[in-house]
Amino acid sequence: MLYEEGNNEGKMLLAAFQDALAKLGWSDGENIRIEVYWTGNDPGRIQEATSKLVASWPDVIVSSGSATTLSLLQETRTIPIVFAQVVDPVAQGFVASPRPAGNATGLANFEPSMAGKWVELLKELFPHMTRVAIPFNPASAPYADIYLRSFRSNAPSFGVAVVAPAVADLSALENFCAAQSRDPAIGIIPMPSSFVTGHIDEVATIMLRHHLPSLYTVRAYAEAGGLLSYGNDINDNFRKAAGFVDKILNGREPSDLPIQFPTKFDLAVNLKTARNLGLTVPPSLLATADEVIE
Repeated sequence: MLYEEGNNEGKMLLAAFQDALAKLGWSDGENIRIEVYWTGNDPGRIQEATSKLVASWPDVIVSSGSATTLSLLQETRTIPIVFAQVVDPVAQGFVASPRPAGNATGLANFEPSMAGKWVELLKELFPHMTRVAIPFNPASAPYADIYLRSFRSNAPSFGVAVVAPAVADLSALENFCAAQSRDPAIGIIPMPSSFVTGHIDEVATIMLRHHLPSLYTVRAYAEAGGLLSYGNDINDNFRKAAGFVDKILNGREPSDLPIQFPTKFDLAVNLKTARNLGLTVPPSLLATADEVIE
């Protein structure tokens, strides 16, 4: 798991996977043994964990994200791998097409038009925005170029320019946001990654401290004080990953199981944060929101 052991988001995703697996008849310690490796974003720990895992030759491996999937595929092209949330698995080279021919399959959580939707939503609530920053952590977002190509091709149609600072840690993010707080026309869309989902409270607090209108892809951010969130349900990805595992344990090959892409997206708006930022939420946005946080 691309989370530190004890991280709330990581525990929630693991619980969703295990619960779905149990409903399919697989109970840890009874007819299946589940081993969990918590690696965080550290490349060394990821490499160590994947080497150890592959050496144990399990029946199937579930990967929580792009960094672990890349490391696993460098170790084995034989053991079945189910990835639960990766950005464009074809563009990253994990599979040749949405109908995989190798040992990996699973669920994607991004397609290119999403970047345009994120900019559109933030612009709707913050119409003065002329620049959008996409801070990303290089260690946890090896797919950064895929996201940035999409942002740079979509943002100009909304009259918005893109900047993309690499931030190695929370301190670097804090420094960047402090510098941007002097710009009254900048919005922030942190690039989705385990760095972002692993520091929900901290990242939301930094944005609030510097009065930066921000959009996130995880609803927990809106609940933690973030202005907007729009994205697919990652818990649902992990529940569906259990279905892939069930089929593989029952004899199916990964190449029999096409990649699944998200079809349902969730919009949450934090009214309190909007008021604190001096923003008026358009009625059209309120009408389409799945959750409005007072």
